[in-house]
Amino acid sequence: MSRCTAPRNGHRTASGRANCPACGSSYGGHRSYSYSTPSYPSYGGNGSGSSGGSGRSSSSSKKPRWSSAGSSVAYTSDEIRSLTPIRETIETRAAEQPDLRDVFLCHAWDDRKGAAKELHDLLEAEGVKVWFSEKDLGLGVPMMRAIDKGLANSRIGLVLVTPALLERLPKEGVADKELSALLAGNQLVPIVHNTSYVELRNISPLLASRTGLDTGEDSMSIVAAKIAELVKI
Repeated sequence: MSRCTAPRNGHRTASGRANCPACGSSYGGHRSYSYSTPSYPSYGGNGSGSSGGSGRSSSSSKKPRWSSAGSSVAYTSDEIRSLTPIRETIETRAAEQPDLRDVFLCHAWDDRKGAAKELHDLLEAEGVKVWFSEKDLGLGVPMMRAIDKGLANSRIGLVLVTPALLERLPKEGVADKELSALLAGNQLVPIVHNTSYVELRNISPLLASRTGLDTGEDSMSIVAAKIAELVKI
């Protein structure tokens, strides 16, 4: 019995079918086969379809409504979604109390001369008015009273989430009291540094639910630039 040559030679032309020992003679050239090259999904270098190895999607090119027209700072959709209620709080408080500072910086005591100082300096370089304990907590002033005053006189709070803060939160120290006040409304932006939201969720699910910024995705200077745009009125 003659074997069809379609799998090897194809029957896309009349001569191809006629030359087939099976189809050309037995079926009068009426049988045809069509083969096409299979298509395969394409993947990026990290196998996730995202741009770059950090897992950030191409949506990072979006701009929030408060970003200036000439700004080169890019945001993810998640960042815009989480920061929009904060921006609304800023606008409301700025209209009601124009003399407030822009942000209150909450941090672990161990970070006061390291990551917290770095963030403070970058924010001030961007023109942000920051309440920072190393600068604003005077000698002889009761700490909690000064912190209460700082919170009341700032439009929003930033919490620098570091391994040091995660270690101190379960002990319910000063930082924990600051966070309790800031979590009461849309006044808090977590900034995760040298740790992750997964680790934060293990310690404080409520705080982890407030998605913010991450220095694992952006440099500290870019984070400061985003905060500066957020608070600018």
